[in-house]
Amino acid sequence: MKMKISMSSFKRFIMTLLFLGLAIALAACGAPKETGGNAAAGGKIQVVSTTGMIHDLVKQVGGEHVEAQALMQPGVDPHLYKASQGDLRKLEQAELIFYNGLHLEGKMIDIFEQMAKSKPTVPVTKNIAESELLASDDQGMEHDPHVWFNVRHWISATETIRDELVKLDAAHADSYKNNAEAYIRQLEELDQYVKTQIANIPEQQRVLVTAHDAFGYFGKAYGIQVRGLQGMNTASEYGSKDVSELRDYLVANKIKAIFVESSVPKKSIEAVIEGAKRQGHDIRIGGELFSDAMGEEGTPEGTYLGMVRHNVDTIVKALK
Repeated sequence: MKMKISMSSFKRFIMTLLFLGLAIALAACGAPKETGGNAAAGGKIQVVSTTGMIHDLVKQVGGEHVEAQALMQPGVDPHLYKASQGDLRKLEQAELIFYNGLHLEGKMIDIFEQMAKSKPTVPVTKNIAESELLASDDQGMEHDPHVWFNVRHWISATETIRDELVKLDAAHADSYKNNAEAYIRQLEELDQYVKTQIANIPEQQRVLVTAHDAFGYFGKAYGIQVRGLQGMNTASEYGSKDVSELRDYLVANKIKAIFVESSVPKKSIEAVIEGAKRQGHDIRIGGELFSDAMGEEGTPEGTYLGMVRHNVDTIVKALK
């Protein structure tokens, strides 16, 4: 018995097939890339980093073989940063993700745990020995996350990024190794520069006072006492007691300069300065330092090397 198919039924059948084909094609386009997909195909590796400091490292080591993106822009505080929908899309499309770790990006921890199930998601601090990490008094942070202010620790981060790129893209291993070696030489020169410049400050004047306690590693590595109004995490609130205690310290020790930070509101420091002035001690702002974020891209301070040099030169000029 022959079954008759009407022209209208036949057209509906054809349209159904077309829609199914389109849906499959769109699903394939929107599907996450397999790790190493671009590298295996000879294209650039898609790498997403959280902070500008890590982003700069990725560009230095990855060179022409990496398409690098940063989630956080200049002036953005990573302690308070919340990922947008656009950030999530970038992370989903990345083949490799780098973040600081040690709870610097405290509001993104769950995201990193999820991403790690499908692609390399790497804290650049993972190979710094725990004995080299400073303890934190802030709730939710076991260690001080501001490791980049000891240049030797940033050499470790460079090596971690090199090793992860080599693991993902062995075809360009020599390039990543050579780039890292050249950049580490620059970091070693920077480390010596910092030591030499800080030594120009009279020992009794080596006191660095900032809005939040981001410079602990810097102080320990380069022999300068560090005080911050807020704790290591800017999510923690400062109160009138913190302001008065820091004010009294500055007055008692005749500290002449205090520093603001590019990623932290200046009102907290201004309150300390005003309090000291009422007690007859004038303190000036010694300059703006880059702490949790670098400067604008395209400027010297928009690179890690330039940021550190700017900070050191600003500190030395104000405290000498």
